[in-house]
Parts: sequence; structure tokens; C-alpha cells
Amino acid sequence: MKKAFEERCVALGEYIVENKATVRKTAEVFSVSKSTVHTDVTKRLALVSPTLAYEVNNVLQQNKAIRHLRGGEATKRKYSLIKNN
Repeated sequence: MKKAFEERCVALGEYIVENKATVRKTAEVFSVSKSTVHTDVTKRLALVSPTLAYEVNNVLQQNKAIRHLRGGEATKRKYSLIKNN
């Protein structure tokens, strides 16, 4: 793997772990696609830094477990704004 890809994988992984960030938020911060972030942190990172990959996986699993709650909050805000207008 090229050094630039390795560095990006590590940078993405560290950001996710430090900020408990979602794939979507990480993609936005690094100006890459969600697919790129997902591929980098789930497949490529394991080859570069297995320990970091494990930590990232834990954060992603936590995000996945609570995503239905985030969606509910977003919908609640949306309809609250519509009702108030």
C-alpha cells in the first residue's frame, strides 16, 4: 500500500476514535467520500494498524447501535420547525 493511503487511513482512524465521530462527519472534515472513509477504516487500516482498527471498529459499532436515536431526534426537530412556522 502506498504511504499516502496509509497516512490517510491512520489520520481518519485517529479522528474517529478521538472524536467518536461518524463516518459521515469524518468524510465531511477530511473532504473525502463516505465510501472512502469506510473502506479506509474497515479494510485498509487493519493492514496498517490493527490496534487502531479495533478501536475504530468499537466506535463505529457504538455509532451503529445508537443511529436510530439520532434519526428520531432529527425527525422530531424537523417537524417541530414545520409546526412552528
